Amino acid sequence: QLQASGGGLVQAGASLRLSCRASGLTFSNYAVGWFRQAPGEEREFVAAIGWTVVTRYADSVKGRFTISRDNAKNTVYLQMNSLKLEDAATYFCAADREKVPKLVSREYDYWGRGIQVTVSS
Repeated sequence: QLQASGGGLVQAGASLRLSCRASGLTFSNYAVGWFRQAPGEEREFVAAIGWTVVTRYADSVKGRFTISRDNAKNTVYLQMNSLKLEDAATYFCAADREKVPKLVSREYDYWGRGIQVTVSS
């Protein structure tokens, strides 16, 4: 089971850190991804991290978002800096049994509930 937290309402330019904590999984054996979905839009890839330090980012968040993991805490983080209005969405974390981080949502095995990130001007 995956539990995401850390969402909220912030102004443009501010930062938020999302957390995705796993229970019932040996999290270190899973790649973890973050996806987001805005109203009326398709779910899109944001960032992912593999078993080690391999990370992948969507072009739209490169240089602003950082994904990291603390396997001792069974948690993956998404640090979001310089938030833009277009970053507002429902964010989901997902876990995949493979070693390499994936960009495609259908390749993930487990999903947490979405959390809302709202960015105001």
